[in-house]
Amino acid sequence: MFAAFTSTTKVIPGFTRRHGVDRLVWFEIYDDPATAISREKELKKWRRDWKIRLIEEQNLEWRDLYETIVK
Repeated sequence: MFAAFTSTTKVIPGFTRRHGVDRLVWFEIYDDPATAISREKELKKWRRDWKIRLIEEQNLEWRDLYETIVK
């Protein structure tokens, strides 16, 4: 959750600020950090079109989903 907050508010310099990322368009929930980290490493190896397909399967309009996780 901290990563989503810092990414959408751009309070920490990095990729999101440099590239103007301001929406959370996809996320997955895991019970333990090890599984989440493993999945993140797996997705980093994916091609861009695979990632876009993954997003659009759940969020065709690319809506900002941040508010759905903070409620």
